[in-house]
Amino acid sequence: PAILAGVARSLAILQRVKPAALIGFGGYPTLPPVAAAILRGVPACVHEQNAVLGRVNRLVAPHVEAIASTFDKPKFLKARDAGKLVLTGNPVRDAVIAQAGAAYDTPRPGGEIRLLVFGGSQGARVMSDIVPASLAHLPEEMRKRLRVVQQARPEDMERVARVYEQAGIHTELNSFFDDMPERIAHCHLVVGRSGASTVSELAVIGRPSILVPLPHSLDNDQKANAEKLADAGAAWMIEQKDFTEEVFAQRIERLFSAPADLEAAAAAAKAQGQPNAVRELADLVEALGRGEYRALRSRARKEIAQGGNGNLEFTTGGA
Repeated sequence: PAILAGVARSLAILQRVKPAALIGFGGYPTLPPVAAAILRGVPACVHEQNAVLGRVNRLVAPHVEAIASTFDKPKFLKARDAGKLVLTGNPVRDAVIAQAGAAYDTPRPGGEIRLLVFGGSQGARVMSDIVPASLAHLPEEMRKRLRVVQQARPEDMERVARVYEQAGIHTELNSFFDDMPERIAHCHLVVGRSGASTVSELAVIGRPSILVPLPHSLDNDQKANAEKLADAGAAWMIEQKDFTEEVFAQRIERLFSAPADLEAAAAAAKAQGQPNAVRELADLVEALGRGEYRALRSRARKEIAQGGNGNLEFTTGGA
């Protein structure tokens, strides 16, 4: 009933506003306005930020004109809809774009090792449970070089600080950092979850990471996101069931003993970055509104018929 009521309200809004095009960004709040646009014949598209096509986006995919995507082959995209895919990327904040030009500072022998640890906007308890104790097991020479910036929940702060202090590891702890893009750019390695925003920001800035996907995310989208970066050589994925003190300590020691591997992963991450996603997405919506997109779709269908994938890396060439 709530969705039907939402569709009715959306129809009334479309009648009043008369938009040239409509775009939805997934999730159930997207369904009523997208359904209303389809019913009224308004050109509609959806955006998928994850490597898995969300359930609402899957539902409306056969009926929208375009599917904007962060990844070139999102899971659950059916072959019949492949020609609608437009590789726009996932829009990121201006503060992230501002750090896109910051060069990666490869760790030097005997120099600082800068590690950034976070678990999404609310923190992740597993990071407080595993990371400090793991780092405490590292050789003393490496512990002295570590400079750890870690996000932790307020209730975990005291115990995390105590472990680091006892291990002699220089640490900055906070429950929230409002300058995360700058901190990502300054670090040598990120340890975190693999939500859509996180992986997009890591790629745009170009930093290597150890990713621990949220195990209960819908459709395992965080695991799919992490796999995309890992397959590109930009990250190392550790599933939470395998994220133990011993496993993490071994991975950290190995990585910081091979700075060339970190440098290569930083370059691979940068190669995955899509800093122009805002412009690409805006170009797509404008083309839909002007009625220019259907010609491109026709070309995509021909490509599929000839054995291609039909994906459109769309741009109008705007500045």
